[in-house]
Amino acid sequence: MTAITIRRPDDLHLHLRDGEAMRSVLPFTAARFARALVMPNLRPPVTATQQALAYRQRILDALPAGVAFEPLMTLYLTDRTEPAEVDRARASGCIVGFKLYPAGATTHSDAGVTDIRKVDAVLSRMEEQDLVLEVHGEVTDPQVDVFDREARFIEEVLTGLAARFPRLRIVFEHITTRAAVQFVLGSRPGIAATLTPQHLLMNRNALFAGGIRPHHYCLPVLKSEPDREALNAAAASGDPRFFLGTDSAPHARGAKETACGCAGMFCAHGAIELYAEAFEAAGALARLEAFASEHGADFYRLPRNEGRITLIKTPWEVPRSYPFGTEEIVPLRAGEHIGWRLAGTERG
Repeated sequence: MTAITIRRPDDLHLHLRDGEAMRSVLPFTAARFARALVMPNLRPPVTATQQALAYRQRILDALPAGVAFEPLMTLYLTDRTEPAEVDRARASGCIVGFKLYPAGATTHSDAGVTDIRKVDAVLSRMEEQDLVLEVHGEVTDPQVDVFDREARFIEEVLTGLAARFPRLRIVFEHITTRAAVQFVLGSRPGIAATLTPQHLLMNRNALFAGGIRPHHYCLPVLKSEPDREALNAAAASGDPRFFLGTDSAPHARGAKETACGCAGMFCAHGAIELYAEAFEAAGALARLEAFASEHGADFYRLPRNEGRITLIKTPWEVPRSYPFGTEEIVPLRAGEHIGWRLAGTERG
């Protein structure tokens, strides 16, 4: 197959940052995706409905002329979130969920939840209002090996959470392990997961190929080859509980290439093309459209997009950097090739 046309996809896990940095990276996503679920871990975090609405407007104001793109918003869950905020979020019409960051789990997560039982009242109201809980699934105990933190989160937090709130829709975001795939496959209805292109295409050896590779550092960290194979099997299976979420997370070069570098990979510049590579390698290109454009929309109870995008099998060289506000950002595959190219977008 040398070309594929699919329904315009959604990115259901995206970091856009704010200000000039956001204006630098937004066009990459808007060119490929009709909608994106925008993460709330700014500084300060987006914890209130009015903050989310203001952030959404800044995104809309930054869109290139003539580009059709809808930001879907989520609120940052904290120990102090009140159930009334759930009501305000539902009434807004553009907030689809709340993001659970265990405190200290990843970039800008220091204001996150310290004990899941502290937000039981909020989760109960979310269940009533049918808002989605988006979960960064890692324990933060420093005694737990970094490669085991996702599996331990399933055992210690997520299994009990799903049982206590049987009608709460939960997205286990950017899963990285075979254990996470097995959890989703064995779970009750209303449990789903997003998969990133980086976790489909790389294992943890990529962190050390030819030396320390700081631009391959993300959280949850890349895992083993058997884990990667399990993720690809899940993505390519056609199971509607697995869908696209890039976790594209831009950081300036200096924030990555430093003694204590930030976690996150920037992949928005070629995200859907990278997924095409993964699905082609799995012999499942015919299932890319459902994974990218249907499963996530259906889970979030959104209409499927009417527009189309076309990808052609033509390799292109990724620039070594892109502008990022007043700085620069190093993209995934910098100076290397991606095997598929975005050839066109048709608005519905």
